[in-house]
Amino acid sequence: MARSQWTDVPIISRRARAGGLRDAGFNGSTPYAAADPGIDTLAGYLPQNRAADAEVLPGRDRVTARARDLVRNNGWAAGGVSKEVDSVIGSNFRPLLKPDWRALGLTAGWAREFKEVVEARWRLYADDPRRFGDTTRSQTLPQMFGLAYRTYIIEGEALGLVNWRPHRPTRTTLRLVDPDLLSNPDDGADEARLRGGIEISRDGASRAFHFRQGHRDTSWPDITASFTWKRIAREGRNGRPQVIHFFDKVRDGQTRGISRMAPIVEKLKMEDHYSKVELQAAVINAVLAAFIKSPMGPDVIDDLFADNGGEGFLKYQGARSAFYGDGNGIRVGGARVQTLYPNDEIGMVSTARPAAQFADFESAVLRQIASGMGISYEQLASDWSKTNYSSARAAMIEIWRGWTARRTAFAQGFCQPFFMAWLEEMVMDGHIALPSGAPDFYTFLPAYSRAKWIGPGKGFVDPVKEAQAAAMRVALGLSTLEEEAAELTGTDYADNMEQIKSEIDAMPEGTLHPMQESFAKLLGHNGGPQMTPED
Repeated sequence: MARSQWTDVPIISRRARAGGLRDAGFNGSTPYAAADPGIDTLAGYLPQNRAADAEVLPGRDRVTARARDLVRNNGWAAGGVSKEVDSVIGSNFRPLLKPDWRALGLTAGWAREFKEVVEARWRLYADDPRRFGDTTRSQTLPQMFGLAYRTYIIEGEALGLVNWRPHRPTRTTLRLVDPDLLSNPDDGADEARLRGGIEISRDGASRAFHFRQGHRDTSWPDITASFTWKRIAREGRNGRPQVIHFFDKVRDGQTRGISRMAPIVEKLKMEDHYSKVELQAAVINAVLAAFIKSPMGPDVIDDLFADNGGEGFLKYQGARSAFYGDGNGIRVGGARVQTLYPNDEIGMVSTARPAAQFADFESAVLRQIASGMGISYEQLASDWSKTNYSSARAAMIEIWRGWTARRTAFAQGFCQPFFMAWLEEMVMDGHIALPSGAPDFYTFLPAYSRAKWIGPGKGFVDPVKEAQAAAMRVALGLSTLEEEAAELTGTDYADNMEQIKSEIDAMPEGTLHPMQESFAKLLGHNGGPQMTPED
């Protein structure tokens, strides 16, 4: 066979291509084995290429219903969702304002003062126990963000309405909306410019949303509302958001989200069914652990029934019942030992269930479920028996990276638009003042409202090692005290410094505060040694 002058690959002759290569696997049907319809392992596996919404919208309601049912009734699903909500949002999800003073042409000193004023105003509004920030007055703002994120996990999207309530101290309010209410008017079919209840512009942007005024399935008559729709534009005339819609867009042309639990619904249901079967088997074994065997075989029973209409059998059973009912037995050392009727024997039920492989099988399934939910197996199963510092640290870094990405996406897609609407009211009503000659607020709104949203900290596996590592990152300029406080403990560095300053001022004269000692050691002051990696 000839060889090419450029490579060492043999030049395949026309005759060889015609008949000699089929047995070697070059059947010529497709260049990729993944597209070969003749492979046995892929026979019948023929998924279709559809438009993004043609894939998501037809089965979305059923996927959502199944995901909701699993979270209601399956412990693993409920625990996995709760763990992610607690880790990403937590109990005090809030903005850490970082106005872009360079883009605004202002000073860093103004930025610090503006940050303090805005964050103070936000705390009063968001954490108000009167819950004026919620249109329904049932939750504080951090609680609403947690519920919205939970809805996003289970149903694939979070929906909110930015309302205006003139009679409240702060007129901007947020109303969370059940995604079930977003639908085409009159339950009409999807169209090119109206899909899943969302009007779409020529550019592919959502323009308006159609909300059913009552759920289709309620426990009370609500026919009028359930067949009435209201159209709400995405934004008002001045660009103020009216509808906030957040979901994971994974394909061009996708209009609505799908439950993040969709890839693991089947495995969760199968694991749930398998666990119930094994538990039922264990219960049956426990209930029927022991029994008494009679020596009478089928032939003897037939004879007893045949003689005198079965009176012999009845007498025999009566005698046995009376024997056991009389409590026959003897006592040995205070314990009662039961005696048996003549020729009776004790039998034991085999306790082979749950199966010996149950724990390993369940662990394997839970690993797949944890991977699909984006958390570690140890977190989902609360099983730390095979975990050491290195593996726990590696798992935390990997999971935290995903949680950080989701936190940032959710904050920018859902929380930040509402924060900007609230800040607009504060500035326009004069509650928060801008300096003389400052750039136009509406033109530079993203620069004025720029913020990093912080929630729960990452926590510590080894507090000493991780605190030392944080100090070294700050000393080397790889991080800042603000970033370390937000990531490790979920606190605001500025608030921490204010509290430490007040504690130092309150201490007796001549007493050195622990923070002062730490700074002295870190900076080499007062004769203290410089911090080294060994420290």
